[in-house]
Amino acid sequence: MRKHADDEDALVLAIETSCDETAAAVVTAGGAMRSNVVWSQIAVHERFGGVVPEIASRMHVEHITIVMDEAMRAAGVTQEDIDAVAVTQGPGLVGALFVGIMAAKSFAYARDVPLIGVHHIAGHIYAQALCGVLAFPLLAVVVSGGHTELIVMREPLMFQTIGRSRDDAVGEAYDKVARALRLPYPGGPHIEKRAAEADTEIVLPRAWLDGDDFSFSGVKSAVMAHIHRARMRGDVVDAPALARGFQQSVIDVLCTKAIRAACAHGIPHIVLCGGVAANGALREALQRAGDAVGVTVAVPPMALCTDNAAMIGACGAAMWRAGRIADMHMEAKSLWSIDAFGGAG
Repeated sequence: MRKHADDEDALVLAIETSCDETAAAVVTAGGAMRSNVVWSQIAVHERFGGVVPEIASRMHVEHITIVMDEAMRAAGVTQEDIDAVAVTQGPGLVGALFVGIMAAKSFAYARDVPLIGVHHIAGHIYAQALCGVLAFPLLAVVVSGGHTELIVMREPLMFQTIGRSRDDAVGEAYDKVARALRLPYPGGPHIEKRAAEADTEIVLPRAWLDGDDFSFSGVKSAVMAHIHRARMRGDVVDAPALARGFQQSVIDVLCTKAIRAACAHGIPHIVLCGGVAANGALREALQRAGDAVGVTVAVPPMALCTDNAAMIGACGAAMWRAGRIADMHMEAKSLWSIDAFGGAG
């Protein structure tokens, strides 16, 4: 007998294919993660120094059913046990999104279960719901390869963006700096590792924009200018010190502006999320900054920071409870504001 959204044991099959991770998970409507399977394409795209959309789509096609089957197997369930299916509808690479959406539609149609279209960034925020209750109001500090945003949530599934990057997202800046330092893709983990090796720091500029917006193109350009000057002089580039200077600049700006926004808007809780939230130095710095002003800071485990399907299932379960069900006409939304998704824009 099919379970309903108000049954905490109801099972949601979740699918995520917005970029270069083919992922599927099984979560309960009550927020328990039964499985979370991710097939990463990093090794495929590494040689190109970034994600190639056409290759990403092809890899999703080749692996989506395998990953879905593995998620159900790992959860100890069959297709007959699934009560709803949630999928990333956007934003992301349109071809990659299309693969996941078609897989979800096919499953929902064949099993006659509800279909739920989830916003990718909302999924990142709701990853915290898999670790405990989301406390409202909260400020989500979203840091990833494609997004740097400050998002206020005063109630479930309602989102208001109050700040965003005006140029490079923080993860994008990490990748570009890593490439300049001749480090592998993706850049974040390699920059963090080199920064930890440094005995000194090359101090780099911080962009303190008015309001809650961010800019990381200046610090990225400063890194490249430093490298260019050193090589013109025939000097050896101190990569660890430069990596540390870049990372510290980014962390200072993110933490200062996040805490300032939380205090200005009277918000006692911060959720740090997105792929760059896996950066240990950033996690620790924001935690210290929050403690200093009495703002609680929550960060999902590292496995739930990077793209995964469990986070999509967590948001999808909340949408299911709220009656936000899609139909078979659902389409990919490669450019989709979270404010529009949450009804605020």
